[in-house]
Amino acid sequence: MSAICDVAIIGAGPYALSTAAFPRESGVGVRTFGKVMGFWETMPQGMFLRSFRTASSIADPKRELSLERYERAVGKTIPSPLPVEDFISYGRWFQQHAVSDVDPRLVTVVRREADYFHVGLSDGEVAHARRVIVAAGIAPFAWRPPQFAELRRELVSHTSEHRKFDRFRGCRVVVIGGGQSALESAALLHEAGADVDVLVRSTTIHFLRGERLYENAGKLRSLLYPPLGVGPPGLNLVMGLPRLYRTLPPGLSAPLAYRSVRPAGASWLRPRLAGVAIEQAASVASVAPMNGGVRLKLANGSEKVADHVLLGTGYRVDIRRYGFLDPALAAAVRTRDGYPVLSRFFESSVGGLYFLGAVAAASAGPGMRFVSHTGPVAAAVRRSIVGRQNPAR
Repeated sequence: MSAICDVAIIGAGPYALSTAAFPRESGVGVRTFGKVMGFWETMPQGMFLRSFRTASSIADPKRELSLERYERAVGKTIPSPLPVEDFISYGRWFQQHAVSDVDPRLVTVVRREADYFHVGLSDGEVAHARRVIVAAGIAPFAWRPPQFAELRRELVSHTSEHRKFDRFRGCRVVVIGGGQSALESAALLHEAGADVDVLVRSTTIHFLRGERLYENAGKLRSLLYPPLGVGPPGLNLVMGLPRLYRTLPPGLSAPLAYRSVRPAGASWLRPRLAGVAIEQAASVASVAPMNGGVRLKLANGSEKVADHVLLGTGYRVDIRRYGFLDPALAAAVRTRDGYPVLSRFFESSVGGLYFLGAVAAASAGPGMRFVSHTGPVAAAVRRSIVGRQNPAR
């Protein structure tokens, strides 16, 4: 058997890279597996981060690898809102300086064996680790509503499946959803020359108003929008701090979390959607292929015909859909609605198995969906690992 390392991290996005950097500073042996910024590279070209620029730095233990440091290092001023291509480049720069030895092989299986974890890799090699940190992102959780489940990908696809929309030039495309992903994809489709209709279930499309208030807040900015805040002023303080979020009863925390990150578009999207038809209170009752395209029947009795349907329907977490988790191991993890139930150190009910990022949101709040929280999360994981190795600390 190969030597057992202290920690194996699955994933190489912002949470994985930040969490790899923190325990290493304390002498912990860490191996990180995955394609650097792999999920981010699948996002459509031309997209922007919805987060404030000040909340878009990946954390490192010495605070030397911020977005501002990256700008100075490469001699480039990055605009706001932050283009996803620039953020990917920043993430790679961060990796080169903080976790230079990321192993690009993919993890194919993780299972528990006695006092360690068996970590199988894509080339057949096996690694062994005392602890495993899953920071593998949300790609497996792309939500495809049941009525679209049987249709071919050529007819119906999810926003996460596209890098470019050029192939839809001259096509009729129906976009389902009223959140940032759906609305921004609709704008990109329109700009690529597609004839776009957006169907939104809600009677209202929400656009964020915080950008203008944030820009004009002056000395009150840090009070109205604290660094770890998530959601509108007032609520953002509680929703952004895991230790406060954990004190809320589930019956209260879940609706407040939804209010903080409910489907909404950034205000800068409004002018880009001027030429896009948007229908509200439009629920799809059924869908069927028709003459190489798609016919949609709406709950109000009307119909839509399109060459393609694009689902901006978001993600639904269920850790069993992580294909690398051995079924027995996944079944042993205590969950709630598909989310793992985690300690304040992000450890699951299976000792030594941690979950980070959006899958931690049910336990630690909606801040887990944003890069801004990489620091607190990485620090908490380090305390857990180092504390066990050095009980006196």
